[in-house]
Amino acid sequence: MSTLFDAVTFMHGPAMKNRFMLAPLTNLQSNPDGTLSDDEERWLTMRAAGGFGMTMTCASHVDPLGQGFPRQLGCFSDDHLPGLTRLAAGIRAQGSVAIVQLHHAGRRAPAELIGTSPLAPADDSKYGARRMTTDEVHEVIESFVAAAVRCEMAGFDGVELHGAHDYLLCEFLNVEFNDRTDAYGGSRGARFRIFDEIIAGIRQRCRPDFQVGVRLSPERFGLDTADVIDGFERLVATEAVDFIDLSLWDVFKAAADDAFGPQPLLEVFAALDRGSVRLAVAGHLYSGSDVQRALDGGADIVAIGRAAITNHDFPLLVQADPTAAMRELPVARETLAAEGLGPVFIDYMSNWKGFVGG
Repeated sequence: MSTLFDAVTFMHGPAMKNRFMLAPLTNLQSNPDGTLSDDEERWLTMRAAGGFGMTMTCASHVDPLGQGFPRQLGCFSDDHLPGLTRLAAGIRAQGSVAIVQLHHAGRRAPAELIGTSPLAPADDSKYGARRMTTDEVHEVIESFVAAAVRCEMAGFDGVELHGAHDYLLCEFLNVEFNDRTDAYGGSRGARFRIFDEIIAGIRQRCRPDFQVGVRLSPERFGLDTADVIDGFERLVATEAVDFIDLSLWDVFKAAADDAFGPQPLLEVFAALDRGSVRLAVAGHLYSGSDVQRALDGGADIVAIGRAAITNHDFPLLVQADPTAAMRELPVARETLAAEGLGPVFIDYMSNWKGFVGG
């Protein structure tokens, strides 16, 4: 039987020493210009030291117009290289695979933050977003590829494309929103084309052993689960992607799509032929029993969010006791500080009802 402490190999790049991945977590504690802060460096390197086989950054914006949050980690400028280089070295020194999540907020980029109307596949009056021209789509593709090259230069093992949660790449998949008539709208293949071209660009311009992952939402956000399955299968067929990271919100939930319910979403995707591509899953994984159940359900990698915030060494706790669980909520501010969260991150977590106490 597979265990949580088996190594995970990939088609490209280094193996994970175990199946624990730090999920990409918004924390708002970079410097205002997107450069790495001491607080964010400490937060991430503590997780690498705490036993995570893969340590992934928060969503890092590839373009100034793609910023989704204040104090978000950037990767769009060579000004970010010194901090990224320091971070990659710090993560890898702990024996953890170092990954940057590449992100563009699309229509969800706040106008007051980016100083202009956000860009999206189509016009959106709710967000004040305007439709991208085809040339602007090409420019965004180049921004993703250039950011991957920059992360490679910094010493990271790879990148993950954030194609979930109604951010830009996810918006292209959204059949209810993407009404484009150029090469990036219409059929499933056309709506997925932006992924294909970014991945091809990374493979052409980064070293052969550079890892590429993709995060997908399997439902919500105007996504048809059958469309996401098609995208999943397209990614597998390319043999250019090392892992697919499904943001399930709850790993064990039933599919909301009537065509698949009440089958659990994990079961739907784990049953697909994925060749050598590894399947990562995230959502409500709070104990050793939860993560083993996800592994038994067909996942290759477990992406840990809340439990990684409350316990920087969650993998080591589970290794020592397979029934170990994250700290009970609420968690005192001083405890979270000791776990490597800076004051800004703690304040952000205070917005999550019942998470921070004392």
